[in-house]
Amino acid sequence: MRKWLKIVVVICLLIGVIIVFVKADEEEAKKQPNLPNISIHADNENAFLTELELLTRLKMERLIFDGQTNEELNINLIEEKISKMEEVKSVLVYRYIGKKWFIKIILKKPIARIFNSNGKSYYLDEDGNMMNRSELHTARTLVFSGNIKDEYSRQSVSDIINNDSLKSIRKLDDIYRISNYVCKDPLFQKLIGQVYLEKDNDFVLVPLIGDQKIIFGTAYSIEEVEEKFERLKVFYREAIPYEGWAKYKEISVKYDGQIVCRKRGN
Repeated sequence: MRKWLKIVVVICLLIGVIIVFVKADEEEAKKQPNLPNISIHADNENAFLTELELLTRLKMERLIFDGQTNEELNINLIEEKISKMEEVKSVLVYRYIGKKWFIKIILKKPIARIFNSNGKSYYLDEDGNMMNRSELHTARTLVFSGNIKDEYSRQSVSDIINNDSLKSIRKLDDIYRISNYVCKDPLFQKLIGQVYLEKDNDFVLVPLIGDQKIIFGTAYSIEEVEEKFERLKVFYREAIPYEGWAKYKEISVKYDGQIVCRKRGN
């Protein structure tokens, strides 16, 4: 008899615990969450997405709305939607018990702005992905223009490099090699502002200091780009301090192992 009584007591206790948890879940589901705690990280000042813009987009998608309850807050769907935003590199959305929830975002870093020969403009990020131009934000990056036929698409630089038919007609991989080098080099970050692609497929660098024309030539490989910039570094460190900025109107590193300079008046 006592054994059965103990069993009944244990069962009642279990039922009581279950009821408490169910009630707690129901109460938790009915609570109205606060606005999210948003953290947006950009590697530099080029932030293409603000907290206000993010909240506005989520509200337009009806992922956040007045009177919303925890039960109606779908953090998995919100994370999926944010991850598809073009400015976003990675995102994490999570919440605690109660009313607090969090959105943590790392933004893409643009390293080049491209103006193609059709008058269209878009960005290239540090991972070689194209980004559409923003109506609200601009980024301080290297600017490319001239005989660039590449249109905006979802293809990345790695897609082009791994496709021989694309490599022969597209210039994004060359543009990426140049801009990736410049954005990581303290000297050329301050020195080079624009790059122009001529009809003969030579890249021409336009410096921010001085008015020399720097004939860079092709950029078919990382090794070629690094070697040409190293030659330019030697010239700017060893020749310019003695010759001055105004002496040369053209500097060429187009040919292997050479720096060819044209003086003004010649």
